[in-house]
This record gives sequence, C-alpha cells and structure tokens, in this order.
Amino acid sequence: MDNNNQKIKTCIILCGGQSRRMGQDKGSMEIQNKPMIKHILDTLNHEINEAIVVLNDSKRVGKYSEFINPKDYDYHLIFIEDEIKNKGPLSGILTGLKHTKSEYALILPCDSPYTSSNYIKTIFNEIDENYQAVVPYCDDKNKLKTSQPLHSIYNKNTIKTIEKLIDNESLHIKGLIEKIDTKFILIDNKKILKKEFRNLNSPKDI
Repeated sequence: MDNNNQKIKTCIILCGGQSRRMGQDKGSMEIQNKPMIKHILDTLNHEINEAIVVLNDSKRVGKYSEFINPKDYDYHLIFIEDEIKNKGPLSGILTGLKHTKSEYALILPCDSPYTSSNYIKTIFNEIDENYQAVVPYCDDKNKLKTSQPLHSIYNKNTIKTIEKLIDNESLHIKGLIEKIDTKFILIDNKKILKKEFRNLNSPKDI
C-alpha cells in the first residue's frame, strides 16, 4: 500500500436512493433547520481529508452543488453521479471507491444525521491491512445479520468483487461482506453507540 494513500481519510456519502418512503429527497430535507446531509458534512470536519457525495443523476448533482459550498469544509468535497443506475448502494460504493485517493473509505448514508465524530475516529482506528472491510455489528450470535454495512469501511481492492456482484444482479450489500475479508467490530454502547446508526426513512422517523 502507498504510505501517502494510507494517511488519507475518505468518506463516501451515498445519496442515490429513491426516497420512496420519505416522499422527498432525504439528503436535502431539513432536519433542525439544516439539510440532512449537512449534519454529516459538518461532523466530518477535522476528521477526514476528502468526501465524495454519490448521487443518482446529473440533475441531483446540480441541485446539491447549489446548496452545499465545498469551501465551508476543511476537506476536499466533490459530487459525482452513480456509474451504474438503479443497482442500490453497491453501485454507490463502487462509484465512490473508484474516485478515492485513499486505499480505504468510510461509507455513510445521507439519512444518518446522528453519526458522531467519535464514531468516525473509532472506525478509522480499526483499519487493519489484513482485512478488506471494517463492519460494525450488534449481536455476537449473528454478526452478519446484525451488521451495519452502510456505516462501514471498505478497501479499494473490493471493486472487482462489487462489479461481479452487480453483473450477477446480486445486489444485497451483506452479500459483499460475506465474500471479502471482513473485520467485525461490536456496537457495545460504550466505544460505539447504537444511536449512531439511526437513520430516517419515513416521516414518522423524524
């Protein structure tokens, strides 16, 4: 691994969902007088070097570029369009990983405004070159079933595996972490809090 790349901390924020249950675009939706995605972008300040916001089409790339000013953040921020449409979060992860300067990247969904800087520090500290991913989970009896793969770190060397899964229409993200060398870390409500993973899917969640 390139030592310079190893020092770069990257976050890929997935904003490609259809937001059917919410009934409106979630990332731009205001929570506590601020677009939901800005809660995440603010938390990332002083914690990372680059952020890649993946959106599902060029229209939304333009929309987000209008209300988010990259100069407001101390890291490099770009907006990119999903490389493969309508293939769920795997496509967003694939697109983001292809644009990272680092070997590893943290994935976060745009509808998780409660992620803290402590969590970001904690999960980046868990990176181990012997593994391709770092994935938090809740229950020792079933790590895979209770895992949080959309709040996890992935290595760029998973790109070919993701491409193969998408080609085979195997789009469930937990299918990815089954196929790669994954380091699981426990959500213990001490070092990592369960509330970090709360996301807002529908109006009743707000």
